[in-house]
Amino acid sequence: MLTFALKRIAFAIVTLLVATWIAFVLVHLSGSTPGGVALGFSGTPEQVQAYNEEIGWYDPWIVQYLGWIGQVLQGDLGVSLIDGRDIGDDVAKRLPVTAALAFLGTLLSAVIGIVMGVVAAVRGGAVDRVLTVITGLMLSLPAFWVGVLLVYLFAVQLRVLPATGFVPFENNPEAWARSLLLPVITIALTSAAGLARQTRASMADALTMEHMRTLRAVGTSTHRIVYVHALRSASLPIVAGIAIHFIILFGGSVVIEVLFALPGIGQAMQAAVGSADLPFVQALVLVATLVVVVVNLALEFATRFLDPKLRAS
Repeated sequence: MLTFALKRIAFAIVTLLVATWIAFVLVHLSGSTPGGVALGFSGTPEQVQAYNEEIGWYDPWIVQYLGWIGQVLQGDLGVSLIDGRDIGDDVAKRLPVTAALAFLGTLLSAVIGIVMGVVAAVRGGAVDRVLTVITGLMLSLPAFWVGVLLVYLFAVQLRVLPATGFVPFENNPEAWARSLLLPVITIALTSAAGLARQTRASMADALTMEHMRTLRAVGTSTHRIVYVHALRSASLPIVAGIAIHFIILFGGSVVIEVLFALPGIGQAMQAAVGSADLPFVQALVLVATLVVVVVNLALEFATRFLDPKLRAS
């Protein structure tokens, strides 16, 4: 187990380095320079060149990259070229917003998807067909469109929830929950269908296994067969699907964050790319990749724990 853990951690570090190196190269190939962005139209070519030379922009790429890695290891993500704010502080404020949105959205999607998938697999027949149609409709719904409808219904017509904005948890827990409720429901309604179909397929396979027939023959209750034995057998692909959904939601939350005016990582990435804030783009790629790597590591260990064959290997 220790060897497995060390190998996976080493692979995660390599993945992180490769992803950040690719982002580093793309930033340098973008055509923008820190001096051009920081000084704007008011800067002369000489001033732009002097600025770039001062920060080492013309040094060999590998030298710059290693210097940036050393800076990151010291906890310094640099400063924004647009307004000079500390990137680390800004990311620290935005990360909990995106993390809460992705976690709560994944949790609600998982609950809805697993319930629908289990019901479809167990009941079958007309129930299965109806739920298949419903999940098909849910898969076709654009998140932006669903969010607009929910805002119109709950914020404009009923006036029970805020349309946009975010309140930090430490300021007001109730207002924090209210500010996230519509975005989380939007995510759940557009993401649960994939998990529902994954759960239905996994449960259908699990219920046809030989030991399930043996359990029925010895008089084991249907409830225990479905919710203990079959669900446990089907858990591996379901857990993998949940982890993948979290990664997708964390990295692709920009539409939801912009729609609901949430100050998260996705909104920051859109602003950083739009303004060519190069250090900010690199820092956000690092954070997003780190989250993906950590979630993948957790999935590897969870899979090994849930599968006795993998535990024994």
